[in-house]
Amino acid sequence: MKKFALTAVLLATTGLAGAAQADKLDDIIASGKLRCAVVLDFPPMGMRDNNNEPIGFDVDYCNDLAAALGVEAEIVETPFPERIPALMSGRVDVGVASTSDTLERAKTVGFTVPYFAFDMAVTANSESGIDSFEAMKGHTVGAVAGTYEAIALEEYVNAWGEGSTFRPYQTQADVFLALSQGQLDATVSTSTVAQATVKSDNFNGIEVVGKAPFDIDYVALFTRRDEYGFLNYLNLFVNQQVRTGRYEELYEKWIGGELPDLTVQGVYR
Repeated sequence: MKKFALTAVLLATTGLAGAAQADKLDDIIASGKLRCAVVLDFPPMGMRDNNNEPIGFDVDYCNDLAAALGVEAEIVETPFPERIPALMSGRVDVGVASTSDTLERAKTVGFTVPYFAFDMAVTANSESGIDSFEAMKGHTVGAVAGTYEAIALEEYVNAWGEGSTFRPYQTQADVFLALSQGQLDATVSTSTVAQATVKSDNFNGIEVVGKAPFDIDYVALFTRRDEYGFLNYLNLFVNQQVRTGRYEELYEKWIGGELPDLTVQGVYR
């Protein structure tokens, strides 16, 4: 009887250990599908083509990740403010959504090493008279709520004081529409978005006028912070994208020019 009880305990313990080892990576492979949160109003990282199909750097990156896993990619359109809620509610498995790897966000989700890096540009209404970042002082400016550039810009506006106003928006399209209509005098966005938006001719009367003095915005893939197996896989995937030349290929396809360095000088290489 004691021998039987001991065997049962051992079997139960082994079963629990096996269950503990299973994680999101196993679930995704078993399901045959990878659901990626992607922002689709953030060209050239994410957007829609003339047939309303998702395209862009982040879309291709999700497709590459799904192919590496041997599963089908599902692009889940996710506005900037909904990226982390979409993950936490179980609507997506991973964020491939140009998400800044802030310490505050890392309290909720787990980030990989950076897979892209942005510098920041100022885009102004052509009639505003703004020709630099410093010239934004005393004007009404805005950006997409919760983004790296919005947080940094609002801090500047608060320091500038009276006469300067910050307005948050839900989407990048809303920001540029407000800018085109004169509801905003200027905005700060990634240089990739700024250049792509001006070239698109979808918003009249706006122009890129200079750079913003913000730190480089390193962005990372993210998933639930306790999914260690999946996070390890994602980190290796980012590494492999660079090592195989795929990162450079996607950058040339969607952006062009000098390839951003994904490393931080003096921290890691």
